[in-house]
Amino acid sequence: MGTNGVAVGESVRDAVYRSCILLDDEKWSDWLNLCDADFEYEITAWSPEINKDMIYFSGNRDYLQSMTDMLDKHNTDHSPLRRHATVYTIDENDDGTLTVMSSLAIYQNLLDGINSHIDAGESHLFVIGRYIDKMKIEDGKAIFLERKVALDTRRLDKGSHWPL
Repeated sequence: MGTNGVAVGESVRDAVYRSCILLDDEKWSDWLNLCDADFEYEITAWSPEINKDMIYFSGNRDYLQSMTDMLDKHNTDHSPLRRHATVYTIDENDDGTLTVMSSLAIYQNLLDGINSHIDAGESHLFVIGRYIDKMKIEDGKAIFLERKVALDTRRLDKGSHWPL
């Protein structure tokens, strides 16, 4: 992993964890600033019934920017999400990029729920899966080139427009 693997690992972990905080805080533009101009993003889940990945979302940075600019106009569940990621592996590719595998759990704190007087304030597990990131190191900082959110959870609730 280059000449200074410790520094690269710290930079990668910082970028992954910072991305979680920015997404939690709905700071979409700041999150996209961690990404390359040619960034690609995808949310998938494996389906044993059809024996392939289902693609919930796929888009580039420009598409994500236009989508996140419109989020406040969507009929969306505004219950806050909290991402918990743990970086498991950082592997260097032949082209000098890095493939980073992280475990992912996202929790949701219900604002209303089905019965607001009963459910409000309850926290539950929203989705689990992995981040599979492709990154490069530029000026000592890790930059996202791609992110695939590979979900184990296959059922997403209505109003779930958020980038995971």
